[in-house]
Amino acid sequence: MVDTAVVGHLDSPHYLGAVAVGATIFNFLYTGLNFLRMGTTGLAAQALGQSDHDEIRTILMQVTGIALVLGACLLALQWPIGTAAMALINPAPDVATEARTYFDIRIWSAPAALTNFALVGWFIGMHNGRAPLIMMIITNVINIALDFYFVVGLGMTADGVALASVIAEYSGVTVGFLMVAGILRDHPGQWLRGHVIDATKMRRLFAVNANLLVRTMALMFSFGFLTAMSARQGTLILAANAILLNLQYVMSYALDGLANAAEALVGRAVGSGRPAHLRRAISLPMRWSAVIAAGLSALYLIGGWWLIRLLTDLDDVRAAALIYLPWLIVSPIVSVWSFVYDGVYVGATLAAEMRNTMLASTFLVFLPAYFLLEPLLGNHGLWLAFLLFMAARGLTMHWLLPRRLPHP
Repeated sequence: MVDTAVVGHLDSPHYLGAVAVGATIFNFLYTGLNFLRMGTTGLAAQALGQSDHDEIRTILMQVTGIALVLGACLLALQWPIGTAAMALINPAPDVATEARTYFDIRIWSAPAALTNFALVGWFIGMHNGRAPLIMMIITNVINIALDFYFVVGLGMTADGVALASVIAEYSGVTVGFLMVAGILRDHPGQWLRGHVIDATKMRRLFAVNANLLVRTMALMFSFGFLTAMSARQGTLILAANAILLNLQYVMSYALDGLANAAEALVGRAVGSGRPAHLRRAISLPMRWSAVIAAGLSALYLIGGWWLIRLLTDLDDVRAAALIYLPWLIVSPIVSVWSFVYDGVYVGATLAAEMRNTMLASTFLVFLPAYFLLEPLLGNHGLWLAFLLFMAARGLTMHWLLPRRLPHP
């Protein structure tokens, strides 16, 4: 959000569009690999529920090793990834040049960003919400300070916000590893290297993560599709939708807090085999998520115009964003159920079911709705199709859950 705000106050909307395009690529890549966090949480929480401290260490070694290998792969494949992404999104030439500069710098954060996912997932599974909070505060404070230093102080543009992100990611992962040591001291156990490559354990890990990868790639396809279709409506709509997507991300991160709690609570309840604990682990985050969603809708209704002004001082972008703001006011109420059910499914390691509901919502709801509505309603049709997609995710998971958990 700060990246957007900093370039949103430069003298041309193409900088804002470039960061939107670049951020979409990394959202696709990093969130596509977010199974490193989601898969880790459920497995670590279930190991904690079973008081298996050796398994807690095994999971940590497995996921951090996978994160580093995947980060190295992204660095090795950066040129074809960047080229293909630009061709798919197809922004205007001035936007494309600046976006490619952003990509070429920020890709070097890949090993740190993916390791951060693994550590955050492990921390949440261990019922420690403070460690991820500290990691994220440090990461974002450094990112904010360097954004202003590079862009406002040194006169850089998209390259400045990209460099700030790289430095911030490596700072966050360093802090994360320092906190791992303290948590392990409270859960004494053994580092069993043979377990790390144990075929049965690896199959379980890869089965969960493979399904979550497909699920998350479908989700990021939807966000990438929204940005790509925005770009095809021109730089102004792309910039306006970038502002609104930042409000969607703020909502997502707020509701993810409750979803993360559901992951840890449900995972531990499943590991302990206590149906009463499982019922409470599902119902409590749902109630609080509904309260938070209502508060976010009220915030966007009352203060959405101010948030838009905060993110850009370009009058035409502000005016365009205000036209489509009502969709963001409705979004928390529509979207909340998909977030909380994500947490329940992750904690119960129902990865295949998450994959199936996401694929159905993306390809049977979002895309057909877009191609039906956009010719009639323009950008309003794009946002309506997106909200139908979010609603479909929650409804399909609600319908399927009782059929997969015998005592929810």
